Amino acid sequence: MRQRFLLAVALAAGLSSTVAFAQAPNLFMSETEIAGLVDKAKADRKGDAPMVAEPILLLAPYRAQLEYRPGTAPAAIHEKDAELMVVLSGTGTIVTGGKLVDEKRANSSNVLGASIAGGRDQSVVKGDMLMVPANTPHQVIPTGGAPIVLMTMHVPFPPANWPPAN
Repeated sequence: MRQRFLLAVALAAGLSSTVAFAQAPNLFMSETEIAGLVDKAKADRKGDAPMVAEPILLLAPYRAQLEYRPGTAPAAIHEKDAELMVVLSGTGTIVTGGKLVDEKRANSSNVLGASIAGGRDQSVVKGDMLMVPANTPHQVIPTGGAPIVLMTMHVPFPPANWPPAN
């Protein structure tokens, strides 16, 4: 009886550690692995799609993703979160503010548009960072004849009483 109990405990421990390992978030990615994601995004691109996204890191509720943008994708508004953008390669213009042209609801928290009227243009190059507040129209336009590659992270609204007192 004791052997069965020990076997059951060992089996349960092994299964739980396997499940925990399988669900462990990816908290680090090297420059070489990111370069591989760019290659994967190029390969995953369908036709003349203006953007391909690949996951980089995940720590719920945060998800960093690589955005390979060889063309101009629709403008967007994210109603429930801000968006951090870091330029990994290429050059472009990120338009923020203004009003979406031909606005259409994409889902319960995002609105898309063909472009932006009256927005502010910000030229960006490798290493630049930009924070787009929630409910702000924004659009990424590659320039320089090559794709722009971004790391983006959607940042949900903080909980009440944030930031905490230190």
